[in-house]
Amino acid sequence: MTNVFRAVADVLRQIAGAIATVVTLPFRAVARLFGGASSTAHGRRA
Repeated sequence: MTNVFRAVADVLRQIAGAIATVVTLPFRAVARLFGGASSTAHGRRA
């Protein structure tokens, strides 16, 4: 019976990880976009 709960917990953990990845992807892309823009702007000033 414990193995069943462990299997269910593993599946839920994988689903949660996939959801977290999908949710954070746009924010990472925006952060990379602004991070690259600020670093190039900083490079131009110097």
